[in-house]
Amino acid sequence: MNGPLNSLKVIEFSGLGPGPLAGQLLADLGADVITIDRKSADTDPTEINRRNKRSIALNLKSTEGLIIVKKIINNSDVLIEGFRPGVMEKLKIGPNDCHDELIYGRMTGWGQSGMLSKTAGHDINYLGITGALHAIGNREKPIPPLNLVADYGGGSMFLIFGILAALYERALSGKGQTIDAAMVDGVPAMMGLFHQQIAKGSWTDGERQSNLLDGGAPFYRCYECADGKFISVGALEPQFFAELVEIVKLPEIDLVTQNDRTTWAEKNKAYEKIFKSKSRDEWSKIFEGTDACVTPILTLEEAKKYPANLEREVFFERDGIIQASPAPRFGRTPNPKPGRIRGIGTNSEEILKEIGLDQQEIDELKNSNVLT
Repeated sequence: MNGPLNSLKVIEFSGLGPGPLAGQLLADLGADVITIDRKSADTDPTEINRRNKRSIALNLKSTEGLIIVKKIINNSDVLIEGFRPGVMEKLKIGPNDCHDELIYGRMTGWGQSGMLSKTAGHDINYLGITGALHAIGNREKPIPPLNLVADYGGGSMFLIFGILAALYERALSGKGQTIDAAMVDGVPAMMGLFHQQIAKGSWTDGERQSNLLDGGAPFYRCYECADGKFISVGALEPQFFAELVEIVKLPEIDLVTQNDRTTWAEKNKAYEKIFKSKSRDEWSKIFEGTDACVTPILTLEEAKKYPANLEREVFFERDGIIQASPAPRFGRTPNPKPGRIRGIGTNSEEILKEIGLDQQEIDELKNSNVLT
């Protein structure tokens, strides 16, 4: 696999959500990612997080299985795991049990320490205690967003950020380190703008749909159209709002009072009537090629066929499954489209040979159910 990370070796302990996505994104950029799985299974092309990865299925409750895992770790630059704190230590493959050049990435919701560190949780819970969820939704109640925010934004992306930073530091010091990537740390790290606005008095904390970016402003919200579908309006800057005013034939006074919050409630009602006068696709055609910052709100299926996405090849098809192309895009070391997703345990033999086992030893592991 080509790409900027094609010399990087990663071992990933299979799990759910942010850890596997982090591994996938590293693999998309060329890293050799080996997943440690529990039981072999046929290829499932819908498991997009497995693309570009290799897999070995092992019984980690066996002494032999742990010996093999340690050998793979010894051959790796990065380890990714998402278990509760203490699980890897019980298996004797915690940070202190591994070689000192290893970047040890630990992905959890609550972190490796603290009163909640050993309790269960999900994206919605991490958003809840960091203040993010209260700000999302309508006036009546918060609405759970897709788990892009805490799991992937506050989780996967900060895990990858930490791994790459630690790799850079290792090039200087020659030593690895542990990355404690907690979603309750990552989410607040993305919310600096809102804490800034609260400090300046320009954000009303505790009142949804009353602020600039939460659906309170008439020029930054979603509107229902005549066909029951929706359009998104994001004309924040005066020059873009001016174009919106001109195209929709809004009152010119709106240009002067754009940021006057006392006018927003009335304008929201007026704009709702205007956008309900035409279908979503009619509005899309009207705003096509303009700087009014108006775009259709598409379903997942519609997004795959949207002309701008097709032109840029945002999505591609593999084995009948539509999925996102690798991101970001590199100029000198471009990353190719991912290959076919491999079945769980498909690469067990080749991985074992890479760490020095011969065919007889591999057959013995199969017969003793160490290879699962």
